Amino acid sequence: MRKLFLSIVCVLLTMQMMAAYYVAGNGSAGNPWCDGKSWDPAGSVMTEQSGVWTKTFKSVPLGSYQFKVTNGSWSTNFGYDSFSQDGSNFYPDTNSDGNIVFSVDEQQDITVSFNGTKIFLNGSIGGKQVDPSEQGIVGVPSEYEGVMLQAFYWEAQKLDTYSRLKYIDLLNSGLADEMGKTFDLVWMPPAGQGGGVGYYCNCYSKLDSDWGTKAKLQEVIGKLHENGCMVLADIVINHFNSSRGWAQAFNTNNFGSFGSFTISSKHICSGDEAFTDSSSDSKNLEKGAADTGTNDGGCRDLDHTNSYVQDMCKAYTKWMRSEMQYDGFRYDMTLGYHGKYLSMYNVESNPFFSVSECWSDLATIQSHLKAANYNTLAFDFPMKYKFNDWKGGANYTNLKNKGLRSVGLTKNAVTFIDNHDTFHRSDNQGGEFLGYNTNLSNKKRQIIEANAYLLMMPGVPCVFWPHWYTFRKEINDLIAIRKAVGIHSESVVTDETAGTNTYSATIEGHHGSVILRMGSARDTSIPKGYGVEYRGDNFDIYSTLKTPVDDVTVEGSAKPSKMMENGQVYILKEGERYSVDGRMVER
Repeated sequence: MRKLFLSIVCVLLTMQMMAAYYVAGNGSAGNPWCDGKSWDPAGSVMTEQSGVWTKTFKSVPLGSYQFKVTNGSWSTNFGYDSFSQDGSNFYPDTNSDGNIVFSVDEQQDITVSFNGTKIFLNGSIGGKQVDPSEQGIVGVPSEYEGVMLQAFYWEAQKLDTYSRLKYIDLLNSGLADEMGKTFDLVWMPPAGQGGGVGYYCNCYSKLDSDWGTKAKLQEVIGKLHENGCMVLADIVINHFNSSRGWAQAFNTNNFGSFGSFTISSKHICSGDEAFTDSSSDSKNLEKGAADTGTNDGGCRDLDHTNSYVQDMCKAYTKWMRSEMQYDGFRYDMTLGYHGKYLSMYNVESNPFFSVSECWSDLATIQSHLKAANYNTLAFDFPMKYKFNDWKGGANYTNLKNKGLRSVGLTKNAVTFIDNHDTFHRSDNQGGEFLGYNTNLSNKKRQIIEANAYLLMMPGVPCVFWPHWYTFRKEINDLIAIRKAVGIHSESVVTDETAGTNTYSATIEGHHGSVILRMGSARDTSIPKGYGVEYRGDNFDIYSTLKTPVDDVTVEGSAKPSKMMENGQVYILKEGERYSVDGRMVER
């Protein structure tokens, strides 16, 4: 009996070791994916080693792919529910058949692995595993020198403080022109049917709002574009307002050639208040899947696992790019849904620039960027709260290598001091840089010093409207220095020191470098090889430019060199001063 039992065990172990698994997917002739076979359950056999089955497809070209792992027939198959992100460097999605769906954005080898329960998906180029941080293909420009402006704040549409930021005011006052000449990106407020600032929208495609009409918005966008400035739309796709009851009816979104969409209760996350609140009139309506992020109690949470919701968001982002000519997006409250959906919408609409409001700690933002396949930047909230800790005081230690810079993600960081949520609000949201105080003139030293740090550091700096409107000359001068030296999102910071009443760092740009010194105990001597560029209240900036200059044509035999004065770059040659396009400049 014992021998029979042992024999059975041996047979079962042998059968397990002999089990074969296959990759079955949307192969096509001439494409190495799935060996060119289309949904053949026994088409691409995997190789077993130490209980793990693998299959590598060489040189898979750019495209969208799907697959499952089978036992040679469709009787046993493993799909999205078996996928494991741990050990994978792709971030796939599922479709209605439970397939693993992913996109290849650069030709590479694709390896599918299976351990009997979990599927892993990895890409490699030249034998080197693809680093997910290098996979951002849309919305994240490399070594970007641009500076961004948030062109609104929470109650700006109804208060006279600083300026009424309605579209008509921006046009009539000439501020749209000035913004376009000063900044590379302007983040506009939400444009959609809904009250106040616009974050509780009940129709994405109706763009008349408290800020102004769709026509005037298009005029503002056109004016910014005339000045070479790009425009970001504020995209709110975590939640949507119902038009009747809690979730009884919703307005139709008409995106023209991109489609028309009318959601219903089945497109709302199952944990939403519409289904859980005792006073709701919609508790018994059909509901969607569980939320993939955090809940928003003020509106109905959209179920992004639903293909209809996905199609609506894809159409919305493409329509905003095409119809309204937006260049990119600021995504609102992205903690409300998984980052892979943000990546999906960006890949579909191809924005030049994307930034995510993942309002959380450093680890959560890192995880969010990874989940979004690094196809977006994120607001650097950890750095913002280091500004709050410092508050323009004597302790500069919180400014040294903090926020997303501390984990090497400056390329994906939008840095800022305040925004519409953290600045003075009548609902006391809190989190303001200098406390609940709208009289910014009394805080000039701290605000200018903070903006000096912001504008000399890597990442993409986002200047806040009340700061810029109140102190335009000072902030414009700092922006000019950044641009002249060519400081960019991935600039290297060296020689960084911070302590009581002192901070110092050297920041490298494309065209030169600056030394930023802050605090009452700072060294005020001029560094060797540098010139004084800006003497501020409690800070100094010194600059130097790379020489010689070989990309500027100026007649004469001597090698030209660069200089900078008042934020402007000039070419010096044979005792004369020239502009960067070779024209002589009178002194």
